[in-house]
Amino acid sequence: MSTQTFHLPDVGEGLTEAEIVQWRVAPGDTVDVNDVLVEIETAKSLVELPSPFSGTVGDILAAEGATVEVGAAIITIAGGEGQPDADIGRSEHGEKPAEEPGGSVLVGYGTGGEVKSRRRKPAEKPVTKAVGVVAKPPIRKLARDLGVDLSDVTPSGAAGEVTREDVVRHAEQASVFRNIATPELPEERELSIPVAAPAASVPAPSAPPADAREEAITVKGVRKATANAMTSSAYTAPHVSVWTDVDATRTMELVKRLKASPDFADVKISPLLIFSRAVIWALRRTPMINAAWVETENGAEIRVRHYVNLGIAAATPRGLLVPNIKDAQDLNMRGLAKALEKLTVTARDGKTTPADQQGGTFTITNIGVFGMDAGTPIINPGESGIIAMGTIRQKPWVVDGEVRPRFVTTVSGSFDHRVIDGDGISRFIADVASVLEEPALLLD
Repeated sequence: MSTQTFHLPDVGEGLTEAEIVQWRVAPGDTVDVNDVLVEIETAKSLVELPSPFSGTVGDILAAEGATVEVGAAIITIAGGEGQPDADIGRSEHGEKPAEEPGGSVLVGYGTGGEVKSRRRKPAEKPVTKAVGVVAKPPIRKLARDLGVDLSDVTPSGAAGEVTREDVVRHAEQASVFRNIATPELPEERELSIPVAAPAASVPAPSAPPADAREEAITVKGVRKATANAMTSSAYTAPHVSVWTDVDATRTMELVKRLKASPDFADVKISPLLIFSRAVIWALRRTPMINAAWVETENGAEIRVRHYVNLGIAAATPRGLLVPNIKDAQDLNMRGLAKALEKLTVTARDGKTTPADQQGGTFTITNIGVFGMDAGTPIINPGESGIIAMGTIRQKPWVVDGEVRPRFVTTVSGSFDHRVIDGDGISRFIADVASVLEEPALLLD
């Protein structure tokens, strides 16, 4: 009777490790191909790993709560059918790639049927990331910054690896905006502008061990990914923050009318919808806000994205996530409302996938739901700006020389001063404020 060994696969591009959250099997259990073996947590999502073998569970090689590197053995399965060697789950981390379609392989990485979970319903869509993509860490980082799924890229390297040129070529797609006021759409999707080399990043200081009156919480998963991203952004992008108060009374009136409209009866309407539309409109008028600082082999460049993948910062039980609405500039008011509702429900249910969080070009953080007026948020890596929507409350406001009660909010944001100058930042914030004051501008 042969024994098969299952190694932790790369379930998402750039993954180097994952935490074992919960084993769904125990030694001695009988499993079939595609039965869920274990639930793991990566830096971005929870993933169920199905079995590529049928047989009897032997040894469980990684305990719950342990952080395991990609390619490490996590379980053995004795007897039955499946791939006849011990290389399932290995990838470019010094091991063999998974078997090509035609045999019993890990669901989401080749052929196979629906995942059969032992304790909970499977996700609506199986994992679709490929095992065996060969790419160096800088290339993987570039792919993440550009929102490129490495499993979709055709490699051109001599050893079958994905090169920088492969990623950049894959990222250059259809166009949407260009840099004029309320412009027609250009043919170019991105524009690269050469810039000077950046300053070196500053490492974070270390801290002494916790004493008896303190609690030490291991930094891992989403918290670890968030900490790394925010530290990198804070110490590489020179942040500049601006804000302004806005009379949002007409925005609140529009929200009330939309809620009463039969055309919007089946979707959630909130001020965030109008705010999001205002941001998309303002990005079209100042495209440099939607650009990114990118490091290349020939030095740094500014990459202007003529499309909007609109990120919405979401506080979830697992921590801060920033899923984004792809090509939000193509959506009408109703389409954007449905996309925001789907994004919110998915995040609240803990079903946000890594793909949902990749490729963002600009982020909104709605701190108003926590009663906050304004803030100086940190820019999401790979972007050049983030805007905060403050709480909307009635305040005294001067209208036509008279003090009246009006619905007032504060629009604030942080921007990468390497990419955007003060005039562009001010114009962008002013444009968002103008739409909140007079939503009819969206008819432009």
